[in-house]
Parts: sequence; C-alpha cells; structure tokens
Amino acid sequence: MDLTREDILFRSEGAACRAWLYRSAAARASAPIIVMAHGLGGLRSAGLEPYAQRFAAAGFAVLLFDYRHFGASDGQPRQLVSIRRQLQDWAAAIRCARLLPGIDPARVALWGSSFSGGHVVAAAARDGRVAAISAQGPMMDGLAATLNIGRYAGIGMLLRLVARGLRDVVAALLGRPPVMLPLVAPPGQTATMSTPDAEPGYRAIVGPDWRNEICARFALTLALYRPVAHARRVRCPVLIAAARDDSVAPAAAALETARHIGERAQLLQYDCGHFDLYVGANFERACADQVEFFTRVLRPAPQPGAAAPGADAAEGRAPTIQGCPAAP
Repeated sequence: MDLTREDILFRSEGAACRAWLYRSAAARASAPIIVMAHGLGGLRSAGLEPYAQRFAAAGFAVLLFDYRHFGASDGQPRQLVSIRRQLQDWAAAIRCARLLPGIDPARVALWGSSFSGGHVVAAAARDGRVAAISAQGPMMDGLAATLNIGRYAGIGMLLRLVARGLRDVVAALLGRPPVMLPLVAPPGQTATMSTPDAEPGYRAIVGPDWRNEICARFALTLALYRPVAHARRVRCPVLIAAARDDSVAPAAAALETARHIGERAQLLQYDCGHFDLYVGANFERACADQVEFFTRVLRPAPQPGAAAPGADAAEGRAPTIQGCPAAP
C-alpha cells in the first residue's frame, strides 16, 4: 500500500514543533488521526516509524512529532525534558491535528510509549475531547519509577542524580551551559536508566541523530509526575499495553491506572521487557493489538490490501513542507 509522509510544522507557545504526517494514498476524507510522540529523551525517528506506518496502512492519518528541545523541533537549551512544556506540546499537536484538511476532528486519538505513555493520559484528561488512547509500556507513576531506581541501583544512585540535578539548576540560574545526564548507561553508572536492558534496548531503536543525554534538572521532577492521578478524568476508550518484565516503568502503576479508568480501559500484558515492544515478535504482537483497538473504536474506512508496509515505505519521497493551520 502506498503511504505518503509530509513534513508538518506547528507552534507550541510560539516555538516551532516539527512532525511527520502519514497518510494512506487510499485514505478517504474525514479520516481519524493518531497523534504520536516518543518517551524520555527519544525522537520521532527512534523506533516509532514502524508503528506510524502500520497505523497509516490501516486507514488512519498519523501525526508523529518531536518535542521542543529535541530532534528537529526548536527550543533552547537542547535536550531539556520539561514535563510542563511537553504537555503543552501535546495540546498544540492535538489542536493541529483537528485543523488538518481531510481529518475528522472528532476522531483524534493519542499514542504514547514509556514516558509519553503517561503523557497521553494526562493530555486526554486535560483535553476532554480525545477519542481514544493507547499507552504502551507506560510510565504512569514517577514516584514508583524513582523508588524503582533506588531498588535496582541503590540510594547512592538517587543521591548522585539529585546532586547533578541541583548543579544543573544552579547552572541555569547563572546563565551557564546545562549540566547533562546520560539517559542510559550500563549498571552501576550514573544515568536515568541503568538496568541491564536499558542501554542495549534503547540503542537498538535509535538513529545517528539521537543524543544519549538530557539536562540533569529532570532528576528533580520525575518523582512529582504521576499521570495515574489523572486516570479517573479520562472519558475515552483506553488501551494499556504493559510489559510484565518492565525494568524502568513499573507495570504495577500501569495496572493501577487501568483500574482507575475502569470499564473504558482494556489492559494487555506481554511477557517481555520495556524495550522489547519496539522490535521483533513483541513489536508485531503489540502493533497488531493496537491496530485492532484503534480500528474498533475509531472505525477508519476499509483499506485495500492486507499487507503492511515495510520500514522503508515512506522513503524515497520528497516531503512536502506544510504549515499546520493556526488555531483559532
């Protein structure tokens, strides 16, 4: 099936966020759209295109964006993870999606994985009109994730993370370059994720444009961010795809989120680790389950042909530069 990929620009608090818009050539007018973004420190190019292409082949438009401070999007300093700004970027992306030509504004769904798996719950609760959510391997409770670091890496690791975060805050106040913190590292080394599977798992999905660092001040905010607290305010169908052996985003918090959402939530559990959902057989299973969920709740127009595109489906096409319509 032929897919197109266009370059889209939308603004969040005045800053330019850049995205890819995927569509099937056979898609009809008033198509549903899935808005996607990556987890902690990730880029749109890091393992998300295969999901976007499968969703587009199933009849959905897909808007896949980079947060401010990351990848192709604007924002200084680079590599800054601001929960507040990322949620603003989600709100801006949702507004953009609703205004795109050929899109049904009543059928805007959200897809998130890892850190963004929590963001989509918070974003949907704030928006109130999101049609569906899929949260994969989600980080639903920052306090639980912080305590998990203490369990696998020890209290010394938590103290080092806090110390580096404080140094970064002081550097920002003094107008100095940020103090950086590795995203992933081998066990025993200081990083936001240092489980045995973190570094090989993350590096398996990234490209040459990915940087293994974020501004260290993030370490001071993680424990305070609890998307599970927003769960009861979500009113749309929700799919939570949890990895039973998740080493960095405790699955118990995902299960608790599903309980809070209640009958609107569908919980699927996979016998794999956090990073396994992006590759191989676990990707195939999780992706098929999510296509089934979105098809059932959003009902896109039937697409000719059953074959899914390969990873190079959108390559070789000259992307169109298109500005997202300004929000009213």
